Formats: sequence, structure tokens, C-alpha cells
Amino acid sequence: MTSVSIKRLDSRAKLPVYSSEQAAGADLYALCDQSVDIAPGETALIRTGLALAIPQGYVGLVYARSGLATKQGLAPANKVGVIDSDYRGELMVALYNQSGQVRTVSCGDRIAQLVITPYLTAQFEEREALDDTQRGAGGFGSTGLA
Repeated sequence: MTSVSIKRLDSRAKLPVYSSEQAAGADLYALCDQSVDIAPGETALIRTGLALAIPQGYVGLVYARSGLATKQGLAPANKVGVIDSDYRGELMVALYNQSGQVRTVSCGDRIAQLVITPYLTAQFEEREALDDTQRGAGGFGSTGLA
């Protein structure tokens, strides 16, 4: 288990919580002074009131909560938020309303989930040519529809 230092920037902020013993993502909670209405097709930046010190070699990935996304149409606007290990500012979630109705985020609502995972960095080496593969330059759908 990896240890991540966390700081409450507001005493009302709720620490991330894993909802089950084997959950990969810890729930993130909204911190607000009042409920936030998000119109269809709009994005609202929701505070968590938390700052993290993610260890070097790890990244925090902010994903949608499946129930919130499928039942309410609310998901991170950038699909997956990336929190680098050198970022020390407040963790914010840009929630996009992909439904056709106004959605309300209330204080304390679970708004996203945070996954802490190791990552690799690459050394990019420019080449005149790349090795051949069976797929080659075949793009979207080139390996079949199913």
C-alpha cells in the first residue's frame, strides 16, 4: 500500500474513502458553500477542499463514478483528470453535465473517484522509419467493428 499525504484546505473537506475493500478508486466529495446547478452541456468546477502530495513515480487519476455518470449524466469534463506528483494545489473536479436536464451537486456528494497508480516515463527517440506491424497505419476501426 502506498502512502499519500493529504491536507484539508477547509475544515469541512471530507477525505477520500474507498467504498469497498477491493475498490481501486477512492470517492471524492464535493465541498461547496451552496448547491451547484449544472445545466445540460455545461461544466462546473467543483472543489474538494483537499491538496495531495502524491509520491514521485505515482499519479492521481480522477475518473467518473459509474453510477453518477450513467444515472445522472455527470462525469469529469476531461474524462480522466491527471494529478501529477509535483502538484500541491487544491484538487478540483470539472464536472460536465451530459444529460438533457439540470443536475444539482450538493455539498458532500460523491463526485468522482481517485485512483493512485505508478507510471512510467518514456525517452522519445526520433527515427526516420518505424518497424512494420500487421496493423501498420490502420486507424480507428481498422481491426474490426466488434
